[in-house]
Amino acid sequence: MADFKYSVDADGVAFITWDAEGKSMNVMTREAFELVDGLVDKALGDDAVKGIVITSGKKDFAGGMDLNTLAVIREEAGDNPAQGLFDFVMGGHRILRKLELAGMDPKTKKGGKPVACAINGTCAGIGTEIALACHHRVMTDNPKAKIGLPEILLGIFPGGGGTIRYSRMVGAMAAAPVLLEGKMMDPAKAKGASLIDAVSDDPVAAAKEWVLNAKDADLVKPWDAKGYKMPGGAPYHPAGFMTFVGASAMVNGKTQGAYPAPKALLSAIYEGALVDFDTALRIEARWFTNVLMNPSSSAMIRSLFINKQALEKGAVRPKDVPDQSVRKIGVLGAGMMGAGIALVSAQAGMEVVLIDRDQAAADKGKAYTEAYLDKGIKRGKVTAEKKEAMLGQITATPDLQKLQGCDLIIEAVFEDPGVKADMTKRVEAIIPEDCIFASNTSTLPITGLAEASVRPEQFIGIHFFSPVEKMFLVEIIKGKKTGDRAVAKALDYVRQIRKTPIVVNDARFFYCNRCIIPYVNEGARMITEGVSPVLIDNAARQLGFPVGPIQLTDETSIDLGAKIARATKAAMGDAYPESPADDLIFWMEDLGRLGRKTNAGFFDYDDKGKRVGYWKGLQEKYPLADEQPDLIEVQERLMFAQVLEAVRALEEGVLEDIREGDVGAVLAWGFAPWSGGPLSWLDIIGTPYAAERCDQLAEKYGPRFACPPLLREMADKGQSFYGRFNPEAKAA
Repeated sequence: MADFKYSVDADGVAFITWDAEGKSMNVMTREAFELVDGLVDKALGDDAVKGIVITSGKKDFAGGMDLNTLAVIREEAGDNPAQGLFDFVMGGHRILRKLELAGMDPKTKKGGKPVACAINGTCAGIGTEIALACHHRVMTDNPKAKIGLPEILLGIFPGGGGTIRYSRMVGAMAAAPVLLEGKMMDPAKAKGASLIDAVSDDPVAAAKEWVLNAKDADLVKPWDAKGYKMPGGAPYHPAGFMTFVGASAMVNGKTQGAYPAPKALLSAIYEGALVDFDTALRIEARWFTNVLMNPSSSAMIRSLFINKQALEKGAVRPKDVPDQSVRKIGVLGAGMMGAGIALVSAQAGMEVVLIDRDQAAADKGKAYTEAYLDKGIKRGKVTAEKKEAMLGQITATPDLQKLQGCDLIIEAVFEDPGVKADMTKRVEAIIPEDCIFASNTSTLPITGLAEASVRPEQFIGIHFFSPVEKMFLVEIIKGKKTGDRAVAKALDYVRQIRKTPIVVNDARFFYCNRCIIPYVNEGARMITEGVSPVLIDNAARQLGFPVGPIQLTDETSIDLGAKIARATKAAMGDAYPESPADDLIFWMEDLGRLGRKTNAGFFDYDDKGKRVGYWKGLQEKYPLADEQPDLIEVQERLMFAQVLEAVRALEEGVLEDIREGDVGAVLAWGFAPWSGGPLSWLDIIGTPYAAERCDQLAEKYGPRFACPPLLREMADKGQSFYGRFNPEAKAA
């Protein structure tokens, strides 16, 4: 399949058009790189060609590198994968450097052919790096189009010359938001950040015009000109020195040192700024290879790119069920969750019926969408016409008869089995017989809730996380009688609202909450043991968690934890494991310190709701221990409390696919993204070590750390989770 097309027009302009056959967007493969290399040679060697325009045959200019290519190269390299990756990266540098120098005389920098890039849509990763190697970049005048270098979000960094080129173009300080935060920018902001040179309604025509009028001086990049100095100063310049000191502090402050890619990126910029441009590219390639060889980066790429994409494309969808796209959805309950579900459903173009007990409550739920759209208007992302159209899609009402014609119902009423059962019966008497009924419960078993349904095969759990419009994951729960059409309906709906789904079997707390609760409880246990809450939360943050377990409890509310503990104890009876964490939570509840929502919890808050420090009253009941535990031990307790539940979920069949266990953990509660997820983390540390550490923790802290039989078996056999349960290997 030809990924690039070549043509020369009557004015002598060669067009290299990137158009990957059989793909919805352009991705760069090794074969495509070789092809573009030959086309560049062809254009530069043809005396009739005056210049080159690189553009796209798709609305998206580029989606970046095909990351599977990197995995293939590692495998083919055999005993020396680092050399194989380095050679591949340097091959890419050679091609883009050839494009950049464009046949000019090495000494005079004259005689080259101008190369312009016409960006007609979203451009990311290697697409942006190709653009940066061109002499001129023109982007479509469409605010929906975006350009950037988001590789850092996948655990790597721009390794196709983007790091060195962009930092030398604008300086280390100005480059930081683009390189270290992975921001994607609209055309106007991209022009201000020098990622592009111009914006046009017709970028191809504008690029061609520039090519035909370009002078020799227009082709020489700043770093190839005599007397080049890095904007903001090189590392040995006083101003540059302070820039790099500040950048280092910023990176470590944001990442807590948990992620290898940001440190490697900063090192590549710093070391590259000390040498000539071509040597700097070699340094970038070495650091990029170093990151690719780090198991953290491999795990992040696998979970946050390959596996996430596979799940979004229907990897676990029942194969023989036709399309189940939702046309009209009924949302029962207009509280924060129901209002959020109504918002994302309307955004996806569905007709929404939002139900609550009276008109005022229903209207309040619809007002959530209106407020969201008003914010979008202020930011210039939403038009008044779009707002009116979206609000017109939502019918807020207490009248259940309005649910007629719905093909999906999502119930988001009070977390009480009786209330949910009553609503299920009332609604099923009205909706069509083929309508799927879903509950948004976060803790109540779906099989039990389905007992109120006359069609349990059409009853399923669709668990959203709050706030709905911001959270990326949706957990779909199959009850014992849930049928394939209900699963397909839920998955197709999640695809429509552009979120990532995981499908799990029914069990108390399902999968995500099953793992989150032990994380929170372990933090609370440590407080009762006299461990400093500062140490606990900072230990978690240094593992890469967005918030520590103590802060998370305050954010989600302490009375919610107390309510869950009481409900679980009532359901499990004598089998419920008593915990000092419960005593702490119940004590806080009795004091009325319920967390952020009451401006009093494990933290003290000011009048504006800002945290001002940990509540010192904790130490009156639970005095700080004279000797605090080792940081690593605190971290391992927090990690193993979660990952062992993930293993048990896999062992018990709650998880059917390990990809869902990892992707779900990272997207739902921010499980150490650098690790790729709990099962990937166990592969990184190795199952033999994990089993050994379980034994040590269990002996010291109790049976909650007991090694699950599955993990013990895998440790004895020296197996990894992705070696044993890799779904792609099974399919092959």
